[in-house]
This record gives sequence, C-alpha cells and structure tokens, in this order.
Amino acid sequence: MDIAQYSPITDILSKANSHDNPLTWPLLSLLKEQPQHWKVHYLVTKLRDEGLLDQLDDDESKDLFKRNFLTMNALYQLQIMLLPNQWLQVQSMDIFLTIHVPFQLEVELQHDASLRDYYLDWKNYDASGDLIKEMLESFWHKYNDYVGDDSPVVGRDYALKVFGLPKDASSRDIRKRWRKLALKWHPDRTGGDSEQFRQACRAWQTLRIEAAHIS
Repeated sequence: MDIAQYSPITDILSKANSHDNPLTWPLLSLLKEQPQHWKVHYLVTKLRDEGLLDQLDDDESKDLFKRNFLTMNALYQLQIMLLPNQWLQVQSMDIFLTIHVPFQLEVELQHDASLRDYYLDWKNYDASGDLIKEMLESFWHKYNDYVGDDSPVVGRDYALKVFGLPKDASSRDIRKRWRKLALKWHPDRTGGDSEQFRQACRAWQTLRIEAAHIS
C-alpha cells in the first residue's frame, strides 16, 4: 500500500518534507524500547534528559510550547513514515506504537487531520525559516553526538553512492531514500544495523541541505 495514494495525505507529506526533524530517530528508539504509555510531556522530558532538546526560548511558556511543537512534529512525521507496516497513535496524552494498523486507515488519519496538519506546518512554530533551519542544524549535530558519530563530512559523490543513487538524483529522490534507509537500518528496528545507520546519517549530513529544496 502506498500511503501517498490517499489524497488527504498528499499535502501532509509535502509539509512534513519541508524540514526533516532529527528528533524523529531518538523518538523511534524510545518507542521501540517502550511502545506504550507515553504522553507528550514524558517524551519531551526524556529528550531533554538525553541532551537532545535544550531550552528554546527565554519565556517559559513559549519554551514549553516550542518543545511540545517539535516533539509532536517529529511524531507525526514518524507516523507517516512507519506506514503501512506499523501504526503510531499520536495523541498528546496517549502515544503508542503497534504493528496493528487500523483497518479503516484513511478514516483514522482523517480523524486527527486538523491537529496533524497544524503540527506539520512549520509556520505555526512562530519562528522565521532561517531560525528553524539553524535550530534543526543544531539538533542534527546533537544527534550525531548521541549516536556516537564524529566522522568527517563525506563528499557528495560518496554520499550518493551510500544512498545507491545516481549523480543526477532529484531532491525528492534523496529525501525518499534517506527515510527508507534510516528506517531500514535504525538499530532499534528488527534487522537494523548501527554501523549502516551511522553511514546513512553521515551521507544525509552532506545531502540534506540540497534535499531541503524539494523539486
């Protein structure tokens, strides 16, 4: 099943693709370790404790909002990426991961469409595009430290070779392959491989700025 075939999801995927949220991957690890009984503020606290989610605003209420926004954004991106093999329920007070995908998937996705649409739209983060990119750049560096990858940046040709893509690969192809490889090799997934995942992350570091401009 191709999730993109559902017309309501087309715009969602487009918004999710505008910025790749690096919190997606540590969240996947947390959900793999403990699939159930999560609330968004539990996840925010866990990410903060891991050193992946620092203070984002001097104003306490704005800081809380931004932490929650980034976490919900990553969860909704992950929800779409895991389909059709797994279902990630994303409700602020009830977040869980299961292999049991809803029978009426389109109905289920439509049920939370407005909330998902809100959190996948970076305009609602209340920050300029440049600031968002700068913040996510910082998150990517933190994530590299988190997975223990301090290798030097690789060249574009090598990165494309890791991705198995030709030199004229489009931005859309690059992003699609990144998400496929990241999900395949993530060490907390069945059949995952930490070294392969690090190689994919290293290649993505080189290619992600280019892939941000979806053609």
